[in-house]
Amino acid sequence: MADQLDAQALDEVVTFTSDLIRIDTTNRGGGDCRERPAAEYAAALLAQAGTEPVLLERTEGRTNVVARIEGTDPAADALLLHGHLDVVPAEAADWSVHPFSGEIRDGVVWGRGAVDMKNMDAMILAVVRAWARQGVRPRRDVVIAFTADEEASAEDGSGFLADRHAALFEGCTEGVGESGAFTFHDGAGRQLYPIAAGERGTAWLKLTARGRAGHGSKVNRDNAVTRLAAALGRIGAHQWPLRLTPTVRAALAELAALYGLETVGPVDPRDPEGTDALLDKLGPAAALVEATVRNSANPTMMQAGYKVNVIPGEAVAYVDGRFLPGTEDEFRATLDRLTGPDVEWEFHHREVALQAPVDSPVFARMRAAVEAFAPEGHVVPYCMSGGTDAKQFSRLGITGYGFSPLKLPEDLDYQALFHGVDERVPVEALHFGVRVLDRFLRTA
Repeated sequence: MADQLDAQALDEVVTFTSDLIRIDTTNRGGGDCRERPAAEYAAALLAQAGTEPVLLERTEGRTNVVARIEGTDPAADALLLHGHLDVVPAEAADWSVHPFSGEIRDGVVWGRGAVDMKNMDAMILAVVRAWARQGVRPRRDVVIAFTADEEASAEDGSGFLADRHAALFEGCTEGVGESGAFTFHDGAGRQLYPIAAGERGTAWLKLTARGRAGHGSKVNRDNAVTRLAAALGRIGAHQWPLRLTPTVRAALAELAALYGLETVGPVDPRDPEGTDALLDKLGPAAALVEATVRNSANPTMMQAGYKVNVIPGEAVAYVDGRFLPGTEDEFRATLDRLTGPDVEWEFHHREVALQAPVDSPVFARMRAAVEAFAPEGHVVPYCMSGGTDAKQFSRLGITGYGFSPLKLPEDLDYQALFHGVDERVPVEALHFGVRVLDRFLRTA
């Protein structure tokens, strides 16, 4: 199947990426964000393509867009295609260009959201509009959702849609969103294209230690700060055991085969040293799996006291915890043990871990779409260390994959651009992405 996109789609994906970046949808958390201007922009483009988008809000200004394209096979399950409209904050003084300029310079689109993830939003819009010009309909219904609030709790975005507007996603069995199908250069000339087929669960924790308030010069063996610090030290030093999920096993097996390495012993969960040795042999490619062979818990914030000579009666800390599918009970028990009797913990924010099959027809079609435009590349499955809106959409029984295709040059550190300074995406990467997305959706 040849490239079937017209030249206008290639121009539009660049224009739409730039336009969306210029719409400041910074999500600072706590409800401080307004996605509505970006949602109205996307909805207008969808309407011009013949769809009937609906705008939905749980909170004023926190707008989501949902539209459906009817497929040619009414008996086929529907496919969800989703992207978020909000972005994380950016400090303009740190950037080479203004983060909300959307500047196109030297074949690169600059700005916050260029890779996370207004580029994918633009790809979706460009494909839908190209289909409208060409009279194309997919085999199965495609439901498009542009969401608010992904960079915080998702309560105003995918969570709200899943809980209050489930009917809009009727028939959807699989969903495609961020992040996957980007070029990963292994430093040895190979180009890998990881497609996400799982996510670790989110366990943001609040720890509270209580003690006896008093004067800073006095002996105090009930010091809340000391108790909290001891618990954080135990958490930070804990060595989590090896836990291999089916997705991670598949990733290790495919990578080991690609590099000509033995896999029978090293992927045995009873042999952590063997797995660590395999990761060492994979070199830079180990970065695709090393964060997802174990659970994790990293202390990130502390709050205590109000004066140097006053021992506070309470101290609070926050921990970014992540757990693999099937390990939440173990994660909870471990935190109970590490915090000990003097520190209480609770979930500040919790979302489920996800697991998607890598032997499914939809994964095979994503693989084929990438290989059609990057025949020199090697598609591999992987599990995301973080999370996406797929977590909330899973409440509707939708199996989620990460697939936001980009062909990237070796000197561009893609992972560092997520939430980083000077976020940017090459024009050629957008052209590749919109072609691959079009190919996948036509065959899905």
